[in-house]
Amino acid sequence: MIAINAYTQAESELYQPRRLREELEKLNVSVDVVRNVCADSRADYDFCIYLDKDKYCARRLEAQGLRLFNRAAAIETCDDKMLTCLALQGFPVPETLSAPLCYTPEEPVSDKLLACAEQTLGYPLVVKECFGSLGKGVFFIENRAQLQDVCNKLQTKPHLFQKFIATSYGKDVRVIVIGGRARCAMKRTGQGFLSNVAAGGTGEKFPLDRKTASLCEGVARRLGLDYCGIDLLFGKDGFLVCEVNSNAFFAAAERVTGVNVAKIYAEYIVDQIYGKEKSPL
Repeated sequence: MIAINAYTQAESELYQPRRLREELEKLNVSVDVVRNVCADSRADYDFCIYLDKDKYCARRLEAQGLRLFNRAAAIETCDDKMLTCLALQGFPVPETLSAPLCYTPEEPVSDKLLACAEQTLGYPLVVKECFGSLGKGVFFIENRAQLQDVCNKLQTKPHLFQKFIATSYGKDVRVIVIGGRARCAMKRTGQGFLSNVAAGGTGEKFPLDRKTASLCEGVARRLGLDYCGIDLLFGKDGFLVCEVNSNAFFAAAERVTGVNVAKIYAEYIVDQIYGKEKSPL
């Protein structure tokens, strides 16, 4: 089974399940693409490629004995940007502060919080909603007035403050890791602050050296991921891990690198579930 979000209609999101089904069927594995409308028993399936972020449904499916790619805990950690930062202690990541949770929106934003963020990180800095994809919920902040305005809007939402890495303005590297191995890398360049291809950025093949591959493989191992896209920033002294996407879109990566990401992922799943024979039917 390939599980996708109950409401998704975007072609960029439907490409993934379509390609994975194509490659699995070449390996004699019949799969259904199922929308996560409810977490009914899936005992009739051998596995589930979980292309959603609904943590409740993921947990229900695992409780019913289904092997998820990726596992629910890994998806939950990656979906929350602050949890990702906390889980990656010891890895090179931008300096990050979490915003305190606010349950009373009528209260003004704390001046101490604003002062702490600007004194610790300096300007410009980056504010991110902890939950969000495709570059949404990310703000480039240049002064106290902008910081105050964004914090007013996000006060009741989980968010974080992060040091701006000037050497990586408008560019980063997306590395695809499957089965514990870095498989390909793509440099992404945007028109402004954001580099996401979905936000209008462009991609090009990027050489993947052993040091960078080892960094990304370690990140995937720490987070318990079968598959992921790791976004790296160009720091002064080497790459910094910016974000980890457990369901990273791979259409652009396949197009610019020539690597058949869907095929590699499908082969990995079949090997994990059925062993080396790859003939489950």
